[in-house]
Amino acid sequence: MKKAISVEEYIEINHQFSDALNVLRRIINSTELEETIKWSMPTYCLNGKNVLGIGAFKQHFCIWFHQGVFLKDEDQLLYNAQGEKTKAMRQMRFETKTDINEAAVLAYVKEATENQRLGRELKPQHIKKTVIIPNELKEALKFDARLNTHFKTLSLSKQREYCDYIAKAKRAATKQARLDKIKPMIKHNIGLHDKYRNC
Repeated sequence: MKKAISVEEYIEINHQFSDALNVLRRIINSTELEETIKWSMPTYCLNGKNVLGIGAFKQHFCIWFHQGVFLKDEDQLLYNAQGEKTKAMRQMRFETKTDINEAAVLAYVKEATENQRLGRELKPQHIKKTVIIPNELKEALKFDARLNTHFKTLSLSKQREYCDYIAKAKRAATKQARLDKIKPMIKHNIGLHDKYRNC
């Protein structure tokens, strides 16, 4: 089992930015945030909730604000590092120690802490994926009422597994063989991968 790294070790490993990371750490630790390690990086929490973290990369180091979308960003210091993929998180990026405006960093940290205290949080949206039923299975469901009834009682994830299983077959004969195999499984309310789930 991999030994958990400490904040000091993290900073030491990233020696090219160690002085600068220590400056950020000192600023953040002057607040009420609790210092910990998560995802092998220094992370700062309020009542167990992630507020921000610091990280070092090849060409830069940064502060990650977990709910940075709620920061006013009057100094225009934040940006979305992962474009459309990241909705809530924002990054404050630096290339050298001299890039750090200590007063601005402290103000942003305090605002992020207050936002967490107020419960401002952008929850991830789970997009419901629709199940696309391949024609072969669609036909079978149309002509077998029992099969259709049992298929509809399966969870969406199990329905999707069966649909993918048929759709991924390239030859018509393989599609038919797979369809013949899954019909009794569906009628017994068994998911395609249930035997592996119970291991």
